[in-house]
Amino acid sequence: MASTAPQPTLARDLRPAAFASRPTAVTLGNFDGVHRGHQAMLEVTCQAARQRNLTPTALTFAPAPGEFFARRAGKTPPAKLQRLRDKLACIWAVGIHHIQVMRFNAKLSEMSPDAFCDAVLKAGLNAKWVIVGDDFRYGKGRAGDVKTLHAWCAANGVECYVMPAVKAMDVRFSSTLAREMLAEGDTVTAAAILGRPYRISGKVSHGQKLGRTLGFPTINLPLWTPLPLSGIYAVRVYGVDVAGGAAVMGAANVGVRPTVLDNGQPLLEVFLLDFQGDLYGRRVVVEFVKRIRPEEKFDSLDVLTAQMHRDIAAVRDVFKSAG
Repeated sequence: MASTAPQPTLARDLRPAAFASRPTAVTLGNFDGVHRGHQAMLEVTCQAARQRNLTPTALTFAPAPGEFFARRAGKTPPAKLQRLRDKLACIWAVGIHHIQVMRFNAKLSEMSPDAFCDAVLKAGLNAKWVIVGDDFRYGKGRAGDVKTLHAWCAANGVECYVMPAVKAMDVRFSSTLAREMLAEGDTVTAAAILGRPYRISGKVSHGQKLGRTLGFPTINLPLWTPLPLSGIYAVRVYGVDVAGGAAVMGAANVGVRPTVLDNGQPLLEVFLLDFQGDLYGRRVVVEFVKRIRPEEKFDSLDVLTAQMHRDIAAVRDVFKSAG
C-alpha cells in the first residue's frame, strides 16, 4: 500500500494561506548541528502535532542571528557545524513536515518580541502550539525570553511549552559544546553530543591536482569559514559508487593547506585508500572517525609527502583496530 504520509515541505518566505486549513505546532531555533537536545525538542513537536492534528513545523534562520551580528560588527562568527542542506535533512529525519527558513536580516533584527510573534507565529504560520528551549531569546536586543513568549501565547490562545535542557552526566548538549569538541579533535565526544558521527557533505569539485602530482589523488570539497575542525583525519566516505553503497575508507585533510598556499581557502581533501575513479560532481558524505594530527606547515613538498605516507599508515591502523 502506498504511504499517505505528507511530503516534507520547505519555504523561505512566509505563506500564511498554506496553513489556513491546518495550523501548526512550531519549534524555533538555529538547530546548528541538530544535536541530541535539538532532536528531543523536534520529537516532542512531532508528538504534540499528532495529538492535536497540527502540522509539525521547525522555524530556523539563515544566516544564524549570531553570524549576522558578528559579521555586521566586523567580527569572526562562531564556526558553523553544517551546511543548510545538511541541517534540513537532519530536521526532516526526525519527522518534521514543514521547515520555515527565515532570512535573518536588519529588518528582522529590529522587530520587537511581540511584533515577531504576531508576524511570524500568528499571521505567518498559524501556530497553535509552540516549544522552545529554556535559554531561548528573541526580538530586538534579545529582549524576548520564555516569560515574554508565555505571555504572548496566553494572550493569543497558543499553547506554549518550554523544553528543559537535555543532559548527560549533568552536561548540557549544545552546539557550542559540539564546536569545542571538534576544535579539539575529539570526534568521539562530538558524536555523543550530536547523536551520530560528525559528517560533512558536498559535491566533489576540481582542485589544483597537487595531490595527484605527489602520488595521492584526492577528492575535494570546498568548505565555509570559520571551520569547525581542522587537521588530518581517518574518515569514511559515503556516496562513492561501490557495491551495496558501502563506505570507503579515507585519509582527510581539513584546512587551508599552509605548505602550498599562504592564504588558502578552506578545503576538505580526501585520499580514498582503496578506490580509484572519477567522482567529479558526485555528492558524497564524509564521516570523521579520528583525528591523526593537527594541520601543519612543512618546509618543503618532500617533507609533506613523507608525512602523508605516515598519516595514511596511521589511518589504516585506525580502521584495522576498529575491525
